[in-house]
Amino acid sequence: MYGRNLKAYQRTNVNAEISVADPYYVTKMLFQGAYERMAQAKGAIERGDLALKAKKLSSATAIIEYLRSTLDFSQSQSIAQSLYDLYSYIIDQLADASLGVIIQPIDNAIRTLMPIKKAWDSIPVSAQQEASSKRTQEQWNVELNNAESMASGHV
Repeated sequence: MYGRNLKAYQRTNVNAEISVADPYYVTKMLFQGAYERMAQAKGAIERGDLALKAKKLSSATAIIEYLRSTLDFSQSQSIAQSLYDLYSYIIDQLADASLGVIIQPIDNAIRTLMPIKKAWDSIPVSAQQEASSKRTQEQWNVELNNAESMASGHV
């Protein structure tokens, strides 16, 4: 019972942190989480723990699918498409690893993910702050436009 309550508290705590975290930090943590789950899946294969392998690959796949779903094609079509293709490749490799008891597809997925993760980690703080202030202004404009629409009955 105590363990279940602790896990519920931890989930609630993580959800609360994510709800106030900036998108840069959340994305950074998603990259880290995907990498860790892939590494854990490799370890599970080496130990012959197929249940854990399946769980970790499923979780890594869900993270990569989420990252792929958040791409903004309106900002840069070519960059977004390139990332979409890379994420799709990673997902395909994880699917291959799920079907068999082989490490090579996981290694391929990790080799593909790491340059993206490293690039994300190297974004300067000044660029993060600039994006955050721009995002805040855009959110304010959306909220203002929605408020005006609601006030005039155009919802």
